[in-house]
Amino acid sequence: MTQEKGMTYAGTGVDYDAMDPYKRRAQISGFETAQNLEDFGFSEVKESRGESAYVIETPWGYWAFVVEGLGTKSLVADRYDVISDIKSKTGQTHYANIAICNVAMAVNDLITVGALPVVYGQYLAVGESEWFEHSRRCQDLIVGTKRAVDQAGGVWGGGETPTLKDIIVPGAADLAGACFGFIADKRNLIDQRNIQHGDAIILVSSSGIHANGLTMARKIADKLPQGYLTELSDDRTYGESLLSPTLIYAPIINACQKAKVDIHYAVNITGHGWRKLMRAVKPFKYVVEVLPPQLPIFDFIQEHGPVDDREAYANFNMGAGFALYVPETDVTKTLETIAKCGFDALEAGCIEESDKKQVIIAPKDIVFDGETLGVR
Repeated sequence: MTQEKGMTYAGTGVDYDAMDPYKRRAQISGFETAQNLEDFGFSEVKESRGESAYVIETPWGYWAFVVEGLGTKSLVADRYDVISDIKSKTGQTHYANIAICNVAMAVNDLITVGALPVVYGQYLAVGESEWFEHSRRCQDLIVGTKRAVDQAGGVWGGGETPTLKDIIVPGAADLAGACFGFIADKRNLIDQRNIQHGDAIILVSSSGIHANGLTMARKIADKLPQGYLTELSDDRTYGESLLSPTLIYAPIINACQKAKVDIHYAVNITGHGWRKLMRAVKPFKYVVEVLPPQLPIFDFIQEHGPVDDREAYANFNMGAGFALYVPETDVTKTLETIAKCGFDALEAGCIEESDKKQVIIAPKDIVFDGETLGVR
């Protein structure tokens, strides 16, 4: 009997090695437009090029901007709402959770530079106008978006709802959003140049898969006899676990700023998984010695993919949705502040001087070199 070949993210059709070169070329062209800011009396924060959010300096503070997409998580909701008995009993859909994930994708990127959300705009594209005739799904999407924007502390300012016939397949929807944020006190800008040897790595827990890696997760569902109705070790179904809403970490940044925590860097752990820990330019080793508890959803994905440890940590959050780098002297205050916000976190490791970038996940004997993260 031959052993089943391990599943890879690239093998499911999502290949970062193919996508990232476009991102880097776009950043170069974008940089060439920065001089246009001079007409407004503004300037670009050059170090924000290649970060999760783009930052502009103004006389009154810093503005930050980000655009993000949900990905394919809505397809899980569409399918699970049909096959589960939740809809038939309550009439509810899972689009309230989907909406939270959609907002979180933009907000959690925005706050990595220290900006607090001000205005959020939703993008909802469908393949046919009949999509909007499902009143409960539409209402759940609205309710979830409002709830998420309230959690983030901003205002929902509007959006765009195109019908893209022949581009988006009938019955499906493409969700995305943009977020504008502000840093009133310029000392609160989170700047990669502040990372130092000896900084502690604080990992904040996730609620599950969040909204990254769903293409692989959906492929796994196709292989299972019970599909999304397969039960996990925590007595939840696979579909239910995948649809857990993404955590919004904006309250943590807000609280840490008020507590005067010296945040040297922040990372939203989404695409590229734990490789994102080395997103900053300078060559450091990011050494992780303590892992967060592995959630049942990731045990399940690794078993049924199968997905090995290296592939899993290269693409999923693996129980850690956000990271903060702070001086060792600020660790206790940081952990206490995060706990007061209702989140779980731990001191996972430290940052070391090096001649090259690496993420070292010691408990798993995994090393990611800088060349594996091509986002700049």
